[in-house]
Amino acid sequence: MQRAGSVLAASVTGAVMAMSVMGCSGTAPRSNAPRESASASASASASPSASVSASPSAGALTEPGADRRLGESATVEWSPKDGVDGKLTITVAKLESTSYKQTFSGWKLDEATLARAPYFVRATVKNEGKTDLGGYDAPLWGLDGEGNLVEAAAFKEPFKPCDGKAFPKPFAPGATANVCLVMLVPDQGTLVGVSFRPFEEFDPITWEGELTPYAAPKPSAKPSSSASPSS
Repeated sequence: MQRAGSVLAASVTGAVMAMSVMGCSGTAPRSNAPRESASASASASASPSASVSASPSAGALTEPGADRRLGESATVEWSPKDGVDGKLTITVAKLESTSYKQTFSGWKLDEATLARAPYFVRATVKNEGKTDLGGYDAPLWGLDGEGNLVEAAAFKEPFKPCDGKAFPKPFAPGATANVCLVMLVPDQGTLVGVSFRPFEEFDPITWEGELTPYAAPKPSAKPSSSASPSS
C-alpha cells in the first residue's frame, strides 16, 4: 500500500488537477528548481536560455525541430534557471501504456484524475556540461494525439512503478541518470511522443514511437542453496 501523499499534474495551459492519496490532501511543487528550493513553480512559458545547432561534429548540439525515434539521442543546452547553464544528451527509450488498476493500487483518485489516461516515459540523460544539475526535473513534456503538451505529474511520495523524474543529487558533469516521468493525458487521450521545449518560442525536438504495455519488474530470484554432489 502506498504511503500517504499527493500528486499534482498540470497541463501546459496551467490548468491544475490534484489527486488525493489515501485520503490525505495537499499539493506537490511543480518547478524545475531543486526540490528543497522555495522558489515559485515554473511555467511552460518561462524563457530559460536553450540553444542548439546543426553542426554534425562530435558532441554537437541537435538542430531545433529535429525528429527522433525512440532509442535515439539529442544533445541540447538547457538552463533550468538564471545562472545555471547545462548541456544534456537525452535518449528517450520507451513510452509505456498502463492503467490505474495496474499501477495506482492503493491510491484514492478523483473523477478529474480518472478522466486522464496514465502513461510512463523512460529516458536516459547524460550531463555533458560543466554544471552539477542534481535535483532538477528532466526537461521533457508529453505529446498527445492532438499535439498538446502534457506536463509530467509531480509526487510528494515515491511512486514505485515510475519514480525519478528529477535528476539525482549529485548529478555531476559526465554522470548519466535514468529517469521516468508519469504523463496523465486529458480526456483519456493517447501519448504519442515526448518533446524538449524549454520555452514557448523554441522549435521543439520530439521523440515518437510505438507504445509498450507496462510490465511490472520481476522480483529478484533468491539464491538457492546447492547440495554438495555425492561422491
